[in-house]
Amino acid sequence: MSLIPEFIERKHGKRVEYLDPRLRPILEPTYGVMVYQEQVMQIAQVIGGYSLGKADLLRRAMGKKKPEEMALHRDIFVSGAVSNGLTENDAAELFDLMEKFAGYGFNKSHAAAYALIAFQTAYLKAHYPAEFMAATLSADALAAYHKEAVEPGKCFA
Repeated sequence: MSLIPEFIERKHGKRVEYLDPRLRPILEPTYGVMVYQEQVMQIAQVIGGYSLGKADLLRRAMGKKKPEEMALHRDIFVSGAVSNGLTENDAAELFDLMEKFAGYGFNKSHAAAYALIAFQTAYLKAHYPAEFMAATLSADALAAYHKEAVEPGKCFA
């Protein structure tokens, strides 16, 4: 989330610099900012020398934020990246960026689905506000929250 302002600036013309030219085809569609889990997996493959299966393990470790797994992957990634021509400092910096990404990264297909739902919801709220609010307030979830308020521990136990 902290990279949203940077993403916007780059989208509107701020120059994008890549730590390594091999990152350009992976990150160019998102203005040099890691947005999708698939990008991290590609970087692990192209720069870190990971197989697709191992790249998925890295993605999973980042998603679960397990410090011991992340430390292991840091060593593997940095070693592979150095073998593939990066300096140790650049490899560590790139892994740091990947790790930062783990706090907000999303699967691309899920992101597309959520974006569509968000667009449709915003449209309905903007053009049919009374109907939207009535539907929202009558949703099943509201009944569950009401039941929990009336009988704590019975609904969500």
